Amino acid sequence: MAEDSDAEKTESATPRRLEEARRKGQIPRSQELSTFTVLLAGLVAILVMGPDLMDVFRQLFISELTFDRAELKNPEVMLTQFIAACGEALKAVLPLFLVCAVVAIITPLAIGGLLLTTETLVPNFARMNPMTGLKRMFSVRSLVEMTKTILKSALIGGVAAAVLWHEKEQFIQLISMPEDVGFHYLWQMIRHTLLLVVGGMMLIPLIDVPYQLWDYYKGLRMTKEEVKREYKEQEGDPQVKGRIRQLQREAARKRMMANIPKADVIVTNPTHYAVALQYTSKMRAPVVVAKGAFLLAERIIEIGQEHKVTVVRTPPFARALYHHAELGEEIPAALYTAAAEVLAYIFQLREFRKHGGLEPKLNDTLPVPVELDPGAPDTTA
Repeated sequence: MAEDSDAEKTESATPRRLEEARRKGQIPRSQELSTFTVLLAGLVAILVMGPDLMDVFRQLFISELTFDRAELKNPEVMLTQFIAACGEALKAVLPLFLVCAVVAIITPLAIGGLLLTTETLVPNFARMNPMTGLKRMFSVRSLVEMTKTILKSALIGGVAAAVLWHEKEQFIQLISMPEDVGFHYLWQMIRHTLLLVVGGMMLIPLIDVPYQLWDYYKGLRMTKEEVKREYKEQEGDPQVKGRIRQLQREAARKRMMANIPKADVIVTNPTHYAVALQYTSKMRAPVVVAKGAFLLAERIIEIGQEHKVTVVRTPPFARALYHHAELGEEIPAALYTAAAEVLAYIFQLREFRKHGGLEPKLNDTLPVPVELDPGAPDTTA
C-alpha cells in the first residue's frame, strides 16, 4: 500500500523541476486568453478608428462603383484602379492590424513569461509514435479543447445570427438607403455585433486560464520518491557529505597544527584544554592559532614543545579561551587583561633566558571574568 501511494504523483513540482520544464519549452499558455485580448484590442481600435475607417471605405465604395464609359472598354485601367483601391484600404486598416499584432505578441507573456529556448527545435521521434498520437486524440486535454471549440463556435455564430435576425429588415433595406445613412447604420450594426461577441468571449478565458495553470502544474507533479531523489542529487548523499566534512576537518586540523610553531604561548588546563596564542605589533589583540581538548590538546602541547613554544598552566584562562575564542580570530575583549599579563610574562621570560637576571613569575590568579569560565565555582548559592 505504501508503494502504491509513493508511485502516485501527489507532490507539487519542485523549483528544479519547474526550471527543467521551462528549459525544455514547457510553460503554461492560454490560447483563449490570446484570442480574447486580440479581439478586445481590435474592438477598442475599431471603436477609436471606426468613424474614420467607415469614411475611407465609403469614399472607396463610391469611387469604385463610379465608372466612366471609356474605362469600361479598357480592362487595364479598371485593374489599375482596383489595385489602387486595395492599397488605400490596406493603408486604412494597417494601424488596426498593428495593434492586434502587438497585443498578440505581448499577451502570452502574461502567463509563463518570456521564453527563448532551442529545445523545441530538436527532433523528437517519440512524437511520431502513432500510439502516442492516438492517446493524445482521446485524452482529457483533447476533450477540453474540442469542448472549447464547440462553445466558441456556438457563441460567435449564435451572437452573429441573433444580431442578423434581429436586424434583418434593416439589413435588407441597406441597399435602398442613401449612402451616408446606409454606412452610418452599417457602422452601428458592426459595433453592436463586435461588442456582443467580445463580451460573450470574455467567459472563455476566465475559465481557460485557471484550467491551463492547473493542468500545467498537475502535469509536473512528482512522486515522493522523485522528490527524495532530487533532494539527494541537490544536497548530496549523506555518506558522501559526511566524508567531505571529515576531510575538511582533517585539512583544517592540519592547517591548525602547522600554525602552532608560530604561536607565542600555549595556555593549558593543563591536560583538558590547550589554546595557542599569537601576537604581533600589527595585531590589535592576540589571535587563536590552535585549540583543542583532551587528545588534541596533548598533541598541541607536544608540537609546541617540539618547536620551543612556551606552555603555561592557566586553567581559568585556558577554559575561557577554549569556550569563547574562535579559531583564527581575536580573543574576546573581556580577556584582554589576562592575555596581556600572560604575554608580558612570556616576553620577560625570553629576556631572562637570553640575558639572565631575576626569573619572572606569572600571577596565579589572572583576571578572568567568572561568566567566561565554565569551570568556575558557583558562588550564587
